[in-house]
Amino acid sequence: MRMLHTMLRVGNLEESIQFYCEVLGMTLLRRKDYPGGKFTLAFVGYGEESENTVIELTYNWGIDSYDIGSGYGHIALGVDDIYATCQEIKAQGGKVVREPGPMKHGTTVIAFIEDPTGYKIELIQLKKAESMPEKETAVAAN
Repeated sequence: MRMLHTMLRVGNLEESIQFYCEVLGMTLLRRKDYPGGKFTLAFVGYGEESENTVIELTYNWGIDSYDIGSGYGHIALGVDDIYATCQEIKAQGGKVVREPGPMKHGTTVIAFIEDPTGYKIELIQLKKAESMPEKETAVAAN
């Protein structure tokens, strides 16, 4: 067994595809309309579905917003330079809702962003602490 995808319902499919592909660097892998069910599925990811877990964006025709609910947590993405990644996301109009820094009760450097629908995405620093700016390294070490 392996994990195939995570499904998110979105209110604006084009805006969501643009965010995941242009802001987060994923690729639109496939997209299909289902007129009988009045919905469209778009699959995005960092590699082919046969080899990678992807995100299924589901647009139910005529529904432009959803209540996220208290059960949803987040999607997590590993990044090489969390500070540069957050700056790039902001430059492209993305929303950083928790700036990069050490997590509470730990030293892992994380940040949170939101997609256009409001789903939280956690960014996790993959490199060692020496890739962090000097000021931030001192904070993380204390």
